[in-house]
Amino acid sequence: MDDEKIKSAVREGYAKIAKEGKAFSVPLTSCCGGASLADEISKRIGYTERELAVVPKGANLGLGCGNPVALASLQEGDIVLDLGSGAGFDCFLAAQRVGASGRVIGVDMTPEMIAKARENAQKGNYYTVEFRLGEIEHLPVADNSIDVTVSNCVINLVPDKREAFAEIFRVLKPGGKLMISDIVLLQELPNVIKNSAAAYVGCISGALRKDDYLKTMREAGFEDVQVVEEAVFPIECMANDPTAQAIVKDAGLPPERIKELEHSVVSIKVRGVKQ
Repeated sequence: MDDEKIKSAVREGYAKIAKEGKAFSVPLTSCCGGASLADEISKRIGYTERELAVVPKGANLGLGCGNPVALASLQEGDIVLDLGSGAGFDCFLAAQRVGASGRVIGVDMTPEMIAKARENAQKGNYYTVEFRLGEIEHLPVADNSIDVTVSNCVINLVPDKREAFAEIFRVLKPGGKLMISDIVLLQELPNVIKNSAAAYVGCISGALRKDDYLKTMREAGFEDVQVVEEAVFPIECMANDPTAQAIVKDAGLPPERIKELEHSVVSIKVRGVKQ
């Protein structure tokens, strides 16, 4: 797939999630079951009961592969940028940490997500949070203006990751920090999966090899690049869960073969600093 087709598929997939108000349409007997699949998934990837309770209803869509805000060491007064901000979940958590003297900017390329996030901000009276429509490769943010950038399972969706990290580096202040939760690969996936639109939207086929991911960060200028946490992330519990079923259909691979590939896909939390 070329870059524009990838972006179109991702935008369409997440617009649908925004309109439906959920990322899941799987039965409660799934691997991630529970009364609220979005909450159950979020608890499994590092969010607390309190964090799930304090955000506006509808802000948590069950997207993501970690909790970058928890590890970002945010301070009162920080200016925070959230890349791929969705319905605003991580932005609202960040706003509570930076306080009234801080500010949070969410950027997302899906108009439906921006509209939903703005609605949630209004419902929750989050006056220090704003949402901007834009692509990570072309951020609508000024140079050297951000203290901390966070992102949750989004960079893997960006076709040009070199440009994405270069843009993140551009907008950070000297001494600014990056904290990302994302999906990476420990080994290459079959071509039939790498070329699957469903697998791309589901955060799988666009993922880089772990070493290449970290190398790309360093080449953009980031220093002290460190993987803080790493865990196998089950394909069938990824952000957009009929994804596994769609991959099976698109790839023509039996479910047991998909299951075998599970340990090729990991969730990492990685940090870097702009000196």
